[in-house]
Amino acid sequence: MYSEWSSPLLPGAVLWTRRRAVAAPGPVRVLPDGCMDLIWDGRQLLVAGPDTAAHLVPGRAGEEYTGLRFAPGTAPLVLGVPASELTDQRVPLDALWPRSAAGIAERIGSADDPAAALEALAAAAAPGPVRRAAVPEALLRAARRGRPVGETAAGLGLGERQLRRHCLAAFGYGPKTLERVLRLGGALDRARAGRPFALVAAESGYADQAHLSREVRALTGVPLTELLARG
Repeated sequence: MYSEWSSPLLPGAVLWTRRRAVAAPGPVRVLPDGCMDLIWDGRQLLVAGPDTAAHLVPGRAGEEYTGLRFAPGTAPLVLGVPASELTDQRVPLDALWPRSAAGIAERIGSADDPAAALEALAAAAAPGPVRRAAVPEALLRAARRGRPVGETAAGLGLGERQLRRHCLAAFGYGPKTLERVLRLGGALDRARAGRPFALVAAESGYADQAHLSREVRALTGVPLTELLARG
């Protein structure tokens, strides 16, 4: 069973839990979404970096995870490392915070509400408000609208290489990959709402339905119909 809810302390962040009483018929497919997560697996704290394709998690009976999904581009403000250092990785928190991770894990493990404890940890670790700076915020808006990279860079008074560096540090990948990942999320929302695939493609900014199908398979590893059937 999976559930999620908005974080009261961290704007745009989401708290979530996943519990499984019986073994899953296959791995859980975690899709790329431009976000990073701080995860408690009952034993240790893990940092899930930004994914460029689906990440498969074995569906073992009795597993239980609690997580905090940061709003896109905000996790580096809390963790103190560029997102690009964690792209497509799952890293123990003690690799990033070797002096304090053990004590933090003890507090999370003994907390009555691990989700609230994760949220409090992230809020306390941030050096200030957990909000995107001007350049990452502009990058996110541009990616969601499908604006050309050169146009975005010019609007910010930056070169395209400078813009890419900002994007890698905040999101873990370049502007084009960020756009692909965010466009996928919008397309899947429309498809799950029952929209015909041809309309999903047109409304999401794909050239046609075949383009949508290729992108879904490239980023998730399975065809769109199979992805929707799995829920």
